[in-house]
Amino acid sequence: MASASATPTRSRRQARNRRAGGRARAPARLLAVLVALALGAGAAVAAGALGPLGDAVREITLPLEHEDVIRAQSAEKRLDPALVAAVIYEESRFRDQTSHAGARGLMQITPDTADFIAQDSGGTAFVQADLATPELNIAYGTYYLRYLIDRFDGDETLAIAAYNAGETNVNRWIERAGGREAFDPASHIPFPETRHYVENVAERRAEYREHYSSELGL
Repeated sequence: MASASATPTRSRRQARNRRAGGRARAPARLLAVLVALALGAGAAVAAGALGPLGDAVREITLPLEHEDVIRAQSAEKRLDPALVAAVIYEESRFRDQTSHAGARGLMQITPDTADFIAQDSGGTAFVQADLATPELNIAYGTYYLRYLIDRFDGDETLAIAAYNAGETNVNRWIERAGGREAFDPASHIPFPETRHYVENVAERRAEYREHYSSELGL
């Protein structure tokens, strides 16, 4: 008799535990679904429609870190902080990493580019390991971005293309297009990766301006 009465009691307790566990896991599952929807439908649009929960989704789909450094370096280099944030997002998703080509840090600076920046900016104490430091990486990345914008007479699209594909390639594409005035990124950038990079940076820039204007000092 004891065993007969114990079985349904244990079953009811297990059922309650399953329901409780399901409730505990539900928010995590819901957030995962919302993130998937945001990635598929457009992170900014989806997150904006979700209210407070959208803020959590946005932190995953459109992260922002080191905003104080971004603000300071953008002001010093006369850059739009939203543009800098967009480049960091496209380069590293705000994660410190090293690429197969040896590019390092948040703004994915190659050793050769870093040496050029150090020499051009007077950074005599620079060593390659410094690129792992967010403050220095962003300082060097914004320096190089400003350099490219100046090299292309203020044309930010060409500068962004050069940040991805290199200055030499962009100069070659401009020549093939018949000059800067005739250059069309959609038609004259032969590298699919660079075309998408330019488009994505422009899109992310608009999203950072919309959703992080206060954090970026805009």
